[in-house]
Amino acid sequence: MRYFLSSAVLLLLAAACPAASYSVPFTVSAGKHDRTYELVCVPVRLPDGVTAITKVEIRDGKGKLVAAGQITPASLKTEQLGKDSHELHFVLPSLAAGSGLELKALIEYGGAAVPSGFVWNAKDELRFEDRPVLRYMHAPLDESSTITREETFKVYHHVYDPTGKRLVTKGPGGLYTHHRGLFYGFKTTSYGKNTVDIWHCPPPGKPNEAHQAHRDVRQRSAGPVLGRHRLDIDWNGVGKKTFATEQRELTVYNVPGGTLIEFSSLLTPAGEPVKLDGDPQHAGFHFRADNEVADKKVQKETIFIRPVGVGKPGVERNWPADEKQVNLPWLGMSFVLGGKRYTAAYLDHPKNPKEARFSERTYGRFGSYFVATATREKPLLVNYRVWLQEGQMSMDDIAAKSLAFVEPVAVKLR
Repeated sequence: MRYFLSSAVLLLLAAACPAASYSVPFTVSAGKHDRTYELVCVPVRLPDGVTAITKVEIRDGKGKLVAAGQITPASLKTEQLGKDSHELHFVLPSLAAGSGLELKALIEYGGAAVPSGFVWNAKDELRFEDRPVLRYMHAPLDESSTITREETFKVYHHVYDPTGKRLVTKGPGGLYTHHRGLFYGFKTTSYGKNTVDIWHCPPPGKPNEAHQAHRDVRQRSAGPVLGRHRLDIDWNGVGKKTFATEQRELTVYNVPGGTLIEFSSLLTPAGEPVKLDGDPQHAGFHFRADNEVADKKVQKETIFIRPVGVGKPGVERNWPADEKQVNLPWLGMSFVLGGKRYTAAYLDHPKNPKEARFSERTYGRFGSYFVATATREKPLLVNYRVWLQEGQMSMDDIAAKSLAFVEPVAVKLR
């Protein structure tokens, strides 16, 4: 079990040391596209002796403050590249196409920090100041009854609306109880002579019995730019034996206009290779809106926004009936909850396994799946983003979110 020092203890330790600072100069280039509220990530290695970072500011060549920054340990995807131990994050307000900026990160450390922005509470809920944003659901498996098992056979994340006033995602029960908020699994998961269902998670006694179980919180970060945690999750099959372990990392960024969530997963077999398969409705990474959307009258108001155009209310498309529903860079679902319209945009990354086969359901679930095999020598890494906002997004707005994900600004240390 890993242990985390409380904010109060960190503050006391920092206050006992004199403050110091250093700077990291770098350039950012927009490339061919205008950039607005762009996430910038600068991989860095901290100098020896730099601990208890208290403040990070990004300033331009004239010393003008551009944005607040945050230093975190390397993300899951950066860590897999094996290059740098930490990352510098900030949100760039704007940058015109074809232009660049010379910037400098001023990093203070060893003093007393003032907590601001994101914070994780004791219930594994991420808040931005006083506003709840995300909640990790991971109760231990409880097989004392059918109901308790149903409530605990998989881990997932709930998402709040951008105001923090209500959850927009679904928990246990309702239409298709196995659908839960942001979740990841595969109906047809094979290892050795076994094939199990880590999507529906059937109970013991079934030949495809399976469940997901939280094991540990590997890492947490919180500050003015982002909140992140990386989790150790066991994929358990026949006889409740662990056949694969997953590092699952979720990051929420402080950008205006909505909630931006990044999902990364690294799946490593415990022994024999693990093949992931299924179908568009029962495999992959998915978003499921609150069960209220499943009401027949409300379903008729669900609109899917596709790269080829905006669909008609209440009309869904799915592979393989629609052969064009593959390898989409993005897909939007606009739905109604409590009389208010929201849009969730699902952003795929080109480095994820392909062919990516997409699923749409007007009752509030959408996502994609693929067929792939993970081995101990080559674990399976996937990376997605989900953007949530009030109102109906345009195709151009979603395309811009996708572009920022797959073609971020270029960064070069000076």
